[in-house]
Amino acid sequence: MQETFLLGTYTKKSSKGIYTVQLDTETSTLSEVQVMIAESGPTYLAQSLNGVVYTVSANNGNGGVAAYSPDGSRLNIVAEEGAAPCYVAVDETRQLVYGANYHKGEVTVYKIEHDGTLTLADRIVHEEPLGPHENQNHAHVHYADLTPDYRLAVCDLGTDSVYTYDVSEQGTLTLVARYQAEPGTGPRHLAFHPNGRIAYLFGELDSTLTTLAYHQETGTFTKQQKISTLPADYQAFNGGAAVRVTKDGQFVYASNRGHNSLAVYQIHVDGQLSLVEIVPSNGEIPRDFNFNQSEDFLLCAHQDSDNLVLFSRDAKSGKLTVVQNDVVAPECVCVTQKKA
Repeated sequence: MQETFLLGTYTKKSSKGIYTVQLDTETSTLSEVQVMIAESGPTYLAQSLNGVVYTVSANNGNGGVAAYSPDGSRLNIVAEEGAAPCYVAVDETRQLVYGANYHKGEVTVYKIEHDGTLTLADRIVHEEPLGPHENQNHAHVHYADLTPDYRLAVCDLGTDSVYTYDVSEQGTLTLVARYQAEPGTGPRHLAFHPNGRIAYLFGELDSTLTTLAYHQETGTFTKQQKISTLPADYQAFNGGAAVRVTKDGQFVYASNRGHNSLAVYQIHVDGQLSLVEIVPSNGEIPRDFNFNQSEDFLLCAHQDSDNLVLFSRDAKSGKLTVVQNDVVAPECVCVTQKKA
């Protein structure tokens, strides 16, 4: 079976934009990476069910979100002076796109028009107190995506907070709750368990996973557990990156930039985690990774060593085995399954 992944990248060196790579699940091999869309700085992207690609765009001092048709033609871009977002997500139910802007400390909402183009609907700038880490010099929104009950959850690395917003049909945001993480956590990404009642928060600055209970009645999070994603004896630099939960709700995976590894955890009945293994990612700065459709494989992208690594995954134990590590993908920082 052939499955296609989309790859978002920086374009500071040799990268041309958004790439595709195919996985042959029968031979356990990745094909050569191909350019799909020429775009400047498409570091994160998401796809609608009809195949429209919504991507970060950074060009000539302007940043925003661009829309591309399934054949790679640009539909439009909504951009303004300043840094681009670092995360985008699609809301199919309300036909919205969400953006998280790290440098501006803001959440943006865009309306998807009938032709797939975008118009700005709302924006929120965070102004809460900052954490103690040197990288918490400003609000730094790093993630904005849907909760299982269709609220918007937002991670802010600078304010050590996870915000929960109600979203109107027009895309207007209303704050309903804020979870305050421990000082210096640096909330980066959030991944929900399939049961919709548990989420796993990756702290970029302290390299931890926090198990959070999500209360749909109020939109609030409460801490259940917090554990490191690093070996106990590791003291050098690390920055947490991506976190994913398997569809069967049995395992959590997290990538470590610096230690250059993937941490694997088993999920217990109460939602808490126990370590299965920490394995080398076989590259430098594993910024993102994702599973194929059956979750028999995991594809990991490395920002600094420009390579993709394909792992096979044992569904019973959760353990990973390298099967390919020599596929060139320049400056890759986002991996997502292609929908159409």
